[in-house]
Amino acid sequence: MHSLTARRLLLLVSGGIAAYKAPDVVRRLRDAGAEVRVVMTPAATRFVTPLTLQAVSGQDVRVALFDSAAEAAMGHIELARWCDALVVAPASADFIARLRAGLADDLASAVCLASAAPLLIAPAMNQQMWQHPATRENLDVLVARGATVCGPASGSQACGETGPGRMVESEAIVAAAAALFAPGTLAGLRVVVTAGPTREALDPVRYISNHSSGKMGYAVAAAARAAGAEVTLISGPTRLAAPAGVTLVGVESANDMLAAVNDALAACDIFIATAAVADYRPASASENKIKRDGATRTLELVPNPDILANVAARDDAPFTVGFAAETNDVEAYARAKLERKRIDMIAANHVGGELGFDSDDNELTVLWNNGRAPLARASKPALARQLIELVATRYRASRGTGGSA
Repeated sequence: MHSLTARRLLLLVSGGIAAYKAPDVVRRLRDAGAEVRVVMTPAATRFVTPLTLQAVSGQDVRVALFDSAAEAAMGHIELARWCDALVVAPASADFIARLRAGLADDLASAVCLASAAPLLIAPAMNQQMWQHPATRENLDVLVARGATVCGPASGSQACGETGPGRMVESEAIVAAAAALFAPGTLAGLRVVVTAGPTREALDPVRYISNHSSGKMGYAVAAAARAAGAEVTLISGPTRLAAPAGVTLVGVESANDMLAAVNDALAACDIFIATAAVADYRPASASENKIKRDGATRTLELVPNPDILANVAARDDAPFTVGFAAETNDVEAYARAKLERKRIDMIAANHVGGELGFDSDDNELTVLWNNGRAPLARASKPALARQLIELVATRYRASRGTGGSA
């Protein structure tokens, strides 16, 4: 584990029974070499006292946003600038929702909003609250903005129920905090990701497209950025905001996407094609809106360029990763695509039902020459992080720079 020596960590303790673990988190962070200051929400003081956390941290503990002595010097801004990282442990469902909304009417949330430091979140709540779609969506948004989530663990809970939602143990939080300062698995590399659908115009108001929301591709771009890469995201039309630290290039059609990809490849080590590019486009698009006249119409379609195959066929091809969205015989079709296009890896996913296009969850089977790795159902941000770790390992193996084959 990487050292926390001389790192300045701000521990934010929100309200919940897991707050009783906060003193041990502080002690272990300090044992790892960190200087720790603590901010508590008012609700957290109902579970553990500020005096206890002051004793274990050796620093004054802040609770109130409008502490006259501290705020005379803009104390919340001073704290936000002081820290190298923010650690929220425990992070209640309410506090996670407040972070997602960008609220700043208490000290803990105001510091988070005012700081550019890395954010580590250790959720702790009732298992049903953890599994509620609102909580999962809130965390997905925070991860897309660059936050790191540690846990939760599963087991018996104070409410008497059993399931996911327990705050992870202090050692796991310390390890996750240390990892914030470790070089990422893609540090120094340049990654290009394609995402979303393409739109192929029929006329000025109509187009051919598909159900892709872009969620998986945006999550992959965010995970690559979190792993230390310089990331360019080339996206068809979506309703998603660009992940923090990622360069977004918006396109419309498959030809637009091909041109943008070719422009980006000059400085690319890894190319990940998650976009659902339309296979065909109309042979010609009308300059004016096509009027309904009751007559039967025949639409002539021509093939779009195969962006992934074009990239893989280049003499200077980067490490290429494709996606295969299939409705049946998923792994067989994906393996054939891997071999036919001569790419390095492919992530196969079944579309339809609860998974795939426009859903928040997904599951993948990642294939490469003589290898496979199934990634079980999870949220798309969580799945993207697993995929990026696999990509990093295979990239290093292919380039002879370490990692297992």
